[in-house]
Amino acid sequence: MQVHRARHLLAASAIVSLLLPLGSLAAPPSAEKRADREALRAALLAVLQRPSLKVSRVGVHMQSLDDGSVVFTHNADELLNPASNVKLVTSAAALAVLGSEFRYETEFLVDGMSAEGKVKTLYVRGKGDPSVTTERLWGVASELWHAGVRDVGEIVVDDSWFDMERTPPGYDQEDSDRAYMAPTGALSLNWNAVAIYVRPGSGPGAKGIVEMEPPSDYFIVENQLSTGARRARRVSVTSDPAGAQQKIVVRGQVPAERGGATSQWKKIDNPPMYFGQTLKQILNTRGMKVRGRVRQGLTSSSARMVYVAQSDTFDVLLKRLNKLSSNFVAEQLLKTMGAEGRGAPGSFGKGVEVVEQFLEREVGIARGTYVMKNGSGLNDANRFSAAQLNKLLRYMYGRFPLAPEYLSSVPIAGKDGTLKYRFEGSDAVGRLRAKTGTLEGVSALSGYVTSAGGEHFSFSMMVNDFAGRAGPIVAGLDALGAAVAATGSSLGPSSAVAALAEGGKASGAIDDVAARIKTYLDLGRQRDSRNLGFLRTAWRSERDPAVRAVLAESLYQSNPHDYLGARTLLDSYSAGNDVYGRLREVARVLSVEVPGVTSMVELAASGNTEALARVLELAGATGADGQAQAELSVALGEVARTAPEALVVALRSALPADRDAATTLLARSLVEAGQGDHPFWKSLRRMLGAADPQVAAFAKGLDSTLSQKVAEAKAPRPSEGGGAVQVVAPAGGTPPPPPPPRPTGSAPEARTETRPGG
Repeated sequence: MQVHRARHLLAASAIVSLLLPLGSLAAPPSAEKRADREALRAALLAVLQRPSLKVSRVGVHMQSLDDGSVVFTHNADELLNPASNVKLVTSAAALAVLGSEFRYETEFLVDGMSAEGKVKTLYVRGKGDPSVTTERLWGVASELWHAGVRDVGEIVVDDSWFDMERTPPGYDQEDSDRAYMAPTGALSLNWNAVAIYVRPGSGPGAKGIVEMEPPSDYFIVENQLSTGARRARRVSVTSDPAGAQQKIVVRGQVPAERGGATSQWKKIDNPPMYFGQTLKQILNTRGMKVRGRVRQGLTSSSARMVYVAQSDTFDVLLKRLNKLSSNFVAEQLLKTMGAEGRGAPGSFGKGVEVVEQFLEREVGIARGTYVMKNGSGLNDANRFSAAQLNKLLRYMYGRFPLAPEYLSSVPIAGKDGTLKYRFEGSDAVGRLRAKTGTLEGVSALSGYVTSAGGEHFSFSMMVNDFAGRAGPIVAGLDALGAAVAATGSSLGPSSAVAALAEGGKASGAIDDVAARIKTYLDLGRQRDSRNLGFLRTAWRSERDPAVRAVLAESLYQSNPHDYLGARTLLDSYSAGNDVYGRLREVARVLSVEVPGVTSMVELAASGNTEALARVLELAGATGADGQAQAELSVALGEVARTAPEALVVALRSALPADRDAATTLLARSLVEAGQGDHPFWKSLRRMLGAADPQVAAFAKGLDSTLSQKVAEAKAPRPSEGGGAVQVVAPAGGTPPPPPPPRPTGSAPEARTETRPGG
């Protein structure tokens, strides 16, 4: 009887434990744990007092997953822009609604197929698969061949599973052709981006070579690339819609000595036609003749299915979404949830409705307490609080069997994804999993961490409205995460915070520093990806800001395709005396150009907005250094040639002192070029008629200011006589107005992706 009663008591206890919140039955914290918590709280408060965080809007919420207690909270209920942390919401809802075994399907149907394999029409009906690549299309071509297809009249691409609104709310705040801005489509290919490869011609002065991957009739390529003798690469690529095609314009110079090919990724604007034209090219190459055109349309009801291409299961796709922070996958998922949950065609609005229902019914976050407009977190479209994101993380942690798939999709500190280069040397490496978020004036980090003492935590940290570089903010967030990871260790959270102190200090005599820097420069110039491991280790352990900046440049040069390398360079390089000032000293010792400038200009010449801003800061920091002025003058001239409109936009946003210094150096470069038809003047004239009156007014003022500075640069100095370089510059206008105020917490940074993936 007692045994029977005991069994009933055990069963009742098990049921109660399942119904109570996570950690509700845990014992009160011990004295040792309370001491650890106090040490953690003190360390976190110390980090929040750093100047970069103290003047920003910061929301933090941390909670124990073991006992449910709130470990630390700071402005946790304030709605902030979470940037790409929104992907945590999108992926959680998709995993719950679609399931980890969900597969996308792309259908291939034929109409009027003869015994000889002649097909009147090949239909391709998409269902939103974000993972179709050129390689997968080659596999499809083989399947169609073995299904008997030999001759195709026309190809009809059917993307009616989604509506025709291709760009989500928030994307309209940024006019960019970068891959992270790729549109959605029920039929999509290569994340709706294309790789443009460039390489030098036969020698200096020869036309450069431009190749598309994948190649097809979808592209109209305008090649204005030349081969030069300089080591640096100054190439800009623009991608614009041209009806049913895409126009790709490549400008600039690629050096003969570099050899090999480098690439940039750009978005395309017509996903179904991109898919269809690429398929046509592949079918022809495979030996199947395609006689007719590619057109958009609906699949005939009489068409017969010949092949269905299935994606990997959703848990695999989820890793690409969160590890690489893919905006494209996030927005495709949002529309997929809309189509699957509310009926075709899938739309952004339907997808948001599905997410809102999931948050309200399952997570317990009421509608109207947050703002969600898109699935990726891009631009000023979303608002969540740290407490809300933490609540979602706690829910997913306890949602078996989805929890393993969800947690495994998040980047691991110091190991992979967008956290590959962060937290090195701290207890957080391998212990912390978190989603990053980055926009201009916005940085976020939310996820999970297991402390050195074995306790499990969830956390959400968001910073909005900070001024200047993101580097100090990222360092602060890393210090917060590292402090939690170090809880329970012998050294404790305060030591972890000290080890990840904001910035570093110059160390050693300049000759010794120059010798170290020369070693790292030589490794970067080898452009050998096999050096990455050593360079990453050196960058993580180095505390001297100038040496660290050079290591970041070498990381970027060793693998320009990795956007994290470019991101590291942008975060490590500054115009202050601790970096640019000391590197100018190093340049004089080594008799070289100032380290880092070449790579920064290379990024700026490709249209990277953050790199452009950094180049203008460098121009303002040259002071009276004639050698530095000459170098930046040449650099600005090259940027003006390859990314003229982007340079105007950057000048508009620059501080007045930096803008004045930069326009002076730019005028000198335009005079030395001696070309009245310089691409910069043409772009500036076009911007005089910009739809935005503020942009037009600034362009007019810049026109006038540059014309005056060009005239001053042309004027002969007293010792030079009257021989002045002739250059034609438009005249008229007013002085440039001040830059517009920054919108609260939201204007997007020009991220550094060289491949799609956010």
